[in-house]
Amino acid sequence: MSSLQTPGLTTDIAGLQKVVGSQLGPSDWTEMTQQLVNDFADLTGDHNFIHVDVERAKQTPFGGTIAHGFLSLSLLAPVTQLLQVSDASTSINYGLGKVRFPGPLRVGSRFRGSAEITSVEPINGGVEVHLSAKLEVENAERPAVVAESIVRFYA
Repeated sequence: MSSLQTPGLTTDIAGLQKVVGSQLGPSDWTEMTQQLVNDFADLTGDHNFIHVDVERAKQTPFGGTIAHGFLSLSLLAPVTQLLQVSDASTSINYGLGKVRFPGPLRVGSRFRGSAEITSVEPINGGVEVHLSAKLEVENAERPAVVAESIVRFYA
């Protein structure tokens, strides 16, 4: 792991509109491990061979096991935590917009996440922040995940 500090952003609710267009991250590079993939398979019951059978997966176009799409998607969660709103009493992951998995996240590869704040809208009791997030894979042509993440901050 890198010793660099991941770039985050702290503001208050009133200042959120001013940070639209700001970048969060990228996070540090982290290696995808077979153990993490296996643990996710056990947790979700998704034991598709492409994720858990190393020898059989070598015969696929991926050349080995890959992380589940939903595992890859969940790895964006720490990126949303890079936005700190100092006067919010709480925040919630409200959901996702368009989600795509353009490229595989191969076991043994390194990944990192980043996001851009794309919009801030008032809601009852707070604000809704939309982030354009991605999980890139080192030396890969395409990211493993691109998604619109929606986070709500309440006063």
